[in-house]
Amino acid sequence: MTGGLILLAADRDGGARIVWFAGVVPTIAALVWEIVQSLRRGEVGVDIVAALSMTAALVFGEELAAAVVAVMYAGGTFLESFAEFRARREMHALLSRVPRSATRHRDGALEEVPLDAVAPGDRLLIRQGDAVPVDGEVAGGSALLDTSALTGEPLPVRFGSGGAVMSGATNVGEAFDLLASRAAAESTYAGIVRLVEEAQRSKAPMSRMADRWSLGFLAVTLALAAMAWWASGDPVRAVAVLVVATPCPLILAVPVALVGGMSCASRFGVLIKGARVLENLARTRTVILDKTGTLTIGHPAIVEIRPADGLSEEELLALAAALDQASKHPVAQAIVAEAVARQLKLPVPSGVTEFPGQGVAGNVAGRAVKVGGLDFAGDGNAAPILDGRPGSVLVALEVDGVFAGHMVMADNLRAETGTLFAAMRHLGVERILLATGDRTDVAETIAYGLGLEAVHAELTPDQKVLLVLTERKNGPVMMVGDGVNDAPALAAADVGVAMGARGAAASAEAADVVLLVDRLDAVLGALEIAQNARDIAWQSVAAGIGLSVAGMIAAALGYISPVQGALLQEAIDVAVVLNALRSLRIRPRHV
Repeated sequence: MTGGLILLAADRDGGARIVWFAGVVPTIAALVWEIVQSLRRGEVGVDIVAALSMTAALVFGEELAAAVVAVMYAGGTFLESFAEFRARREMHALLSRVPRSATRHRDGALEEVPLDAVAPGDRLLIRQGDAVPVDGEVAGGSALLDTSALTGEPLPVRFGSGGAVMSGATNVGEAFDLLASRAAAESTYAGIVRLVEEAQRSKAPMSRMADRWSLGFLAVTLALAAMAWWASGDPVRAVAVLVVATPCPLILAVPVALVGGMSCASRFGVLIKGARVLENLARTRTVILDKTGTLTIGHPAIVEIRPADGLSEEELLALAAALDQASKHPVAQAIVAEAVARQLKLPVPSGVTEFPGQGVAGNVAGRAVKVGGLDFAGDGNAAPILDGRPGSVLVALEVDGVFAGHMVMADNLRAETGTLFAAMRHLGVERILLATGDRTDVAETIAYGLGLEAVHAELTPDQKVLLVLTERKNGPVMMVGDGVNDAPALAAADVGVAMGARGAAASAEAADVVLLVDRLDAVLGALEIAQNARDIAWQSVAAGIGLSVAGMIAAALGYISPVQGALLQEAIDVAVVLNALRSLRIRPRHV
């Protein structure tokens, strides 16, 4: 384009036309290829009008008009593809939880081997903090595993000798030996990854917003161009109509508005992986929520403190937290966190011994203290303590050999859920469901009083996918989750939303939207931004097409030449793009 203008200014008209011709031909070729591929998929879009206008302009010697159209079309296409690539690039730490190697016992020694080299029957060492690489059984002793990413169970689970362990669980206790029962490619975690890939392949591609008006606009354009040629006998009038009709408001305004919405959302801690995702987000009618780490905070917290006679709540908590400072157990860390939040003074414990699966014993300020289960931290004569809340655990305290009370711990609802669902419904969501791998009684207790349409518990990853597909009959479905077991459903949903602040990499990779802040109500901001960006896009399209139709009529009557039409179209483009840029200034109320 620029080279041709320089040659034109130097009175080298022939050279300018050659340069413009040479620049437009590759654009037309690429456009024709894209049109053919779209037709094979059963899609017809506005690209046909752009191809016709450039081709007709070249055929009838209007190379400058063709070059202007080519520049505008290429710019809009690049903007849309670049924005989607930029968003996807942020998530390329693909499945970082997947172990790449395993520590295997061989001939009385330990060796580090590639994961693919592990065979059924191999004895593996699983150290504290390691992810279990393959499915297997605990070989002697016991194992304390965090299975929340796989099953939704928020609290660590203890597996005894011979207990079946799934790959992808994390060892939060002492090191243990695992007897491999399956190869890595056949294990649970690998199966979940395959489900994600299959769901992504089977997900129907969403047509661009611009294509929705394409057939009608194409018909009007061709009819008006044919009438102008027939009535005047001048093919240049038809070229002028086509050039003015080039749907740059559709090609440019839509991606600018949607990309602007994506950029706006990122400022509020929401990563949206493409303009198509944002468009579908605005149409969401059903929301399916995972429980652990999504609807709940995802880790144990103290629900109630019940001291025995002679101790206050704060004294009980301070003694337990002081001793638990020496433990890495998630429950111990939660107790310490609660004490710190209450600004309690915690002396340094001494003589600490941790008993895996039972509790911790040691000295705190000259007193012998035990923290753990009732069978570990009690004098043996404490009356049985029952708590009616499903999913809760009891942590007992013993001081100087006497039972001193206990704490009730559970995975609590997020604080923001109180107003979350009413706000969702205000934004057009019609159905809200809970889907979890946790037990039915735990799920129903958590969901009580929330006004959900349905609660689905004890679901496997493929059952979550089936639920997503079933709910599509009610409209576009959003799935919100954070664990590895949620990844297939996130990939299958129209919009998959991952709690990325603390969630698994598999769910973040499979999702279309990642919440970078650890707040579920960030979904509300995403919905509002998406709807406002979509509205701005439609406003820009309506204004741009209206002005283009007026220009087409003027071109058909001979008042506008092809070059003038191209310049007029560019002026229209500037106007609609400036309007589309308003999406950068969206201020959602629900943040």
